[in-house]
Amino acid sequence: MAFRQSVAGTTHVFQDLRTLLARATPFRSGDALAGVAAQSGAERVAAQRALADLPLKHFLNEAVIPYEADDVTRLIMDGHDPNAFAPIAHLTVGGFRDWLLAAPPEALPPIRRGITPEMAAAVSKIMRVSDLVAVAAKCRVVTRFRNTIGLAGTLSIRLQPNDPTDDARGVAAAVLDGLLLGAGDAVIGVNPATDNVAQVMTLLEMLDGVRTRFDIPTQSCVLCHVTTALLAMERGAPTDLVFQSIGGTQGVNESFGVTMALLAEAQSAALALQRGTVGQNVMYFETGQGSALSADAHHGVDQQTIEARAYAVARAFDPLLVNSVVGFIGPEYLFDGKQIARAGLEDHFCGKLLGLPMGVDVCYTNHAEADQDDMDALLINLAVAGVTYIMGVPGADDVMLAYQSTSFHDGLTARALLGKTPAPEFAAWLERMGIGDGAQIPARMAPALIGLS
Repeated sequence: MAFRQSVAGTTHVFQDLRTLLARATPFRSGDALAGVAAQSGAERVAAQRALADLPLKHFLNEAVIPYEADDVTRLIMDGHDPNAFAPIAHLTVGGFRDWLLAAPPEALPPIRRGITPEMAAAVSKIMRVSDLVAVAAKCRVVTRFRNTIGLAGTLSIRLQPNDPTDDARGVAAAVLDGLLLGAGDAVIGVNPATDNVAQVMTLLEMLDGVRTRFDIPTQSCVLCHVTTALLAMERGAPTDLVFQSIGGTQGVNESFGVTMALLAEAQSAALALQRGTVGQNVMYFETGQGSALSADAHHGVDQQTIEARAYAVARAFDPLLVNSVVGFIGPEYLFDGKQIARAGLEDHFCGKLLGLPMGVDVCYTNHAEADQDDMDALLINLAVAGVTYIMGVPGADDVMLAYQSTSFHDGLTARALLGKTPAPEFAAWLERMGIGDGAQIPARMAPALIGLS
């Protein structure tokens, strides 16, 4: 179905829904590289106006990627809940924006399963930054494993103690640094420098040893490939969460070496361990705009819509944590701080609207046109928007992945400015240990962490 819209005496024609969504997207370098971006500001405005007038029901009748060609499309279409959709079924995309801005927080959870990722992406494209913040702030998604993440008034932090050689002492030093500064309630999560079972098991055992020794109410994770995690679990590794990068098309996920069946197998294996104490959300997913173009698996769909489709995959597995690593892939996809900020707020909005415990890695690579001031602005916007969690990296500089993120101090600043706390169980542990409010870490704890004794 073609869509037509006139702007300043010129009629713009968009041949199908996929094209309309792409042309309506605020400009970003990845869409230009893929050849799907609007060619002018006038064309973008025309597409946004046409999109605003489009009934939400249309998204149930036209798929941006054919049903028979893509298992993510099948997941989206087969999982749509018409009863949840009923309260908004009469709306256009523009009307949906107005409805979301006016709706009380309690009206949003009942419609989650009625919203397709493409609907969420569409409405985000006609929203200003303040709209994205205002609506996301009303979306509350709570998950549990050893603590409770996502409660109102909380901001969790993933403690990211990466080391370029997976040296256990380097990892432990970063863990100590983070715990001293109140980080780690989302997860203590290490990106391994080498993805092999023996190294993953060594890191898992070290992290679990620290956690159990000090009775820390949190979860640990080594962010290896899901197949490595399955092998580690088979060998008895103390595995809390299963991690995997995912995308919004079947082709992207195949490029990551995963299928829906493989993710389900990993979830079942982790659930069978029964390691959670207050809940059993055992999956951890990361996403990021641009991965589909990198894999040549975007089908002509803009990167933000593909990103929203990844959230359908995540939603199918009841994860504890999901985060958009928003600026990590590079300036080919998000060129500068302005594009990174917009994308981060869109991703957070869409994830929360669809019912995910959404975090954002507020980050950029060193060859992007961005700096830490851009990240500070995005961090505060996300904190106001109720982001579930952010990253805590020593000095905001990941020495293994070689990118810039947010520091432990940045997380403390956001909490202090907005009166937010860690997850309640973790906050109580910090108080018991004398950490926080200027208190020093107990002398008995530091040598045990650093010396691994």
